Amino acid sequence: MISRRPVLAALGGLLVAPLLPREGAAAARLPMADRVLVEKSERRLMLLRGDEVLREMRINLGLRPTGHKEREGDFRTPEGDYLLVERNRNSDFFLSIRVSYPDAQDIARARRNGWNPGGQIMVHGQPNRPSRPPQHYRNRDWTDGCIALSNSDMVDFWLMTREFSPIRILP
Repeated sequence: MISRRPVLAALGGLLVAPLLPREGAAAARLPMADRVLVEKSERRLMLLRGDEVLREMRINLGLRPTGHKEREGDFRTPEGDYLLVERNRNSDFFLSIRVSYPDAQDIARARRNGWNPGGQIMVHGQPNRPSRPPQHYRNRDWTDGCIALSNSDMVDFWLMTREFSPIRILP
């Protein structure tokens, strides 16, 4: 469920609104990535421009991270080539950007098996209303299949990517 309240996040005990009003100025100072690479086994996301790694970030994945997402509720993070297609400032998490899963192949595979492929796979920050201690979100895979970043990394990710940027998710 997506809330419509302002996005706020607890950082170091302080309540801070994201820097979205100054988004244009902040983005002008940061290099723009032309693609995103995720290495699930390494728990690493890289923002790339050409062959240059602009930023490397630690990630957390779905509760069952091994293997490609096949159906709704399997708690896996997809693998393959997708796009970043929709930004949400009012997410239940500290910002979110939707990944274009499922694609036509994912849908066909799920149909052959009689499954719903699922969807709503996002790159997002930490929960706005955490139900567990902070170390839970830092030290383990905890999402339903999304790619989670720290809130500070999510700000960089938000500012350094554009809509329809390609994202490759490797095992």
